[in-house]
Amino acid sequence: MIKDCVIRNWRLSCVNGVLLALYFVPAWTIIAFQIMVSPIQGLFARPNIAVALFISDYLQLSGIETVRAAWLLALARLTVAGFFAMFLVLILVPRVRKVAGYVEALSIGLAFGSMLAFFSMIMAAKFGEPQALRLHATELLMLLGTAIVMLVEKPSTQASPSSASAPPKMGPTATPQQA
Repeated sequence: MIKDCVIRNWRLSCVNGVLLALYFVPAWTIIAFQIMVSPIQGLFARPNIAVALFISDYLQLSGIETVRAAWLLALARLTVAGFFAMFLVLILVPRVRKVAGYVEALSIGLAFGSMLAFFSMIMAAKFGEPQALRLHATELLMLLGTAIVMLVEKPSTQASPSSASAPPKMGPTATPQQA
């Protein structure tokens, strides 16, 4: 039964990445679509309130420039969700999973998502938004936790049949010194 299972040789970072992607893809896609439908109202929603306050207080943008900034935020969220969705697709292909071909998509999603969550958390702390601060800190901790698991986890050491029959590589030989 386990032999035919899709999740047979998954590593801890795979499972952690899938759980993370199952949160970020729908959550950040919904937030991004709310911004796309109604840019100003979506920008001032709870998940984006810190960024909205920063844009309105410090950048002092006009109405159309605020809409453009909101669309850039939506694009950033969709980019992260897209990389996590690409990771989900790649992880389901056994051939790609065995050679760790999913690592790039997960790493890029983690990097962009961590930057966005970190800057949003800093802005929420600056403007005194405790609920937004908790949300962004939680998202950042989830992303950093997965990144740490990926860094600490040792690479898989599956011996392929061709490498088992290959002769061992010889290292540099020491030459005797002339006296």
